[in-house]
Amino acid sequence: MSMFALASNLLFAQGGLGSWNIFSTKAAISDRWGVFLEGQVRSLQFYNNFHYHELKGGVSYALDKNFSFAVAAGKYDTYQEGGDFVTPKASDEVRLFEQMSMSQYLHRIKFEHRYRAEQRFTKNGYRNRFRYRMQAIIPLNGLKIEPKVWYFSGSGELFFTDTPAYFERIRTYVGFGYQLSKNIGLQAGYLHQFDYKLVDETGKDFLQVSLLWDMRLHRKEQEKIPSQVD
Repeated sequence: MSMFALASNLLFAQGGLGSWNIFSTKAAISDRWGVFLEGQVRSLQFYNNFHYHELKGGVSYALDKNFSFAVAAGKYDTYQEGGDFVTPKASDEVRLFEQMSMSQYLHRIKFEHRYRAEQRFTKNGYRNRFRYRMQAIIPLNGLKIEPKVWYFSGSGELFFTDTPAYFERIRTYVGFGYQLSKNIGLQAGYLHQFDYKLVDETGKDFLQVSLLWDMRLHRKEQEKIPSQVD
């Protein structure tokens, strides 16, 4: 696990680094249908000043191994700065979203394109948001993601709204992952967020750590692109 320790030391040295912690679980209940659940906790300093948490879940449907659709709902809470979960909340949000994901395979490189529409119910009113994320996964000591394989993970995501100034946020991530077993993987890396900032969280730089649990409740197996729901 030395890669994770090295990444943590390098990132922590930057200063002003927050923590972004994710537990994501998915379960394929048939060849096409699946369910997912994800929880997150974030802090503005390195495991200090926790200011945000969310919990969301939904249902997915795969047209084939390369195309899938999902619908989900979640609760998203942002707190004041200056401590752990300082009230009153800065944002108290319920969110619905629909998304389409498309996978591409170029030799060892696995790409995922994700398109999402969100309906956001906040204490400041209703808002729409639209997101596009492209993610790349590159196995480092194997040809595909399987137990005991390390991999590089990188992604970029754009956020838009349907009201001025339209552009809302850009989020970039680089990191490494390790597939512990057929069902469980770990990821750690650096995430930078540029925010136009309307009512959302503050914070620009994070060490992101993810535990990914991908359950398969039926017999069919196929290569998966490990990723969070976020």
